[in-house]
Amino acid sequence: MKKINILKSNKDYNRIITSGSIKKYKDYILYIEKTDDRIHHFGFSVGKKLGNAVIRNKIKRQLKNIIDQKNYSKGFNCIIMVKKSILNRTYQEIEKNLIEGLMKESLIKEER
Repeated sequence: MKKINILKSNKDYNRIITSGSIKKYKDYILYIEKTDDRIHHFGFSVGKKLGNAVIRNKIKRQLKNIIDQKNYSKGFNCIIMVKKSILNRTYQEIEKNLIEGLMKESLIKEER
């Protein structure tokens, strides 16, 4: 995942969480904000209740890898907030659930 597509600042996170639309799924919550930018941005929130730093970073690496495999429409910011139930899932289940959620929100471009 390119650095230009990652949200970093606390100001952006707070803005998207307070003003964006909320979609709840089994293992995560999506906060989506539509923008006029030509690029898309993703942010990740993995709380300390999920485990130590090794486990939290592993989950973030897996999510970034899943996101990196698809083409996305332009003009949105998305924060993925992870729930504790994700610890019971395999990588394939996490990938399937996340891709389904992003497709429901029409963030992934249709492949031809």
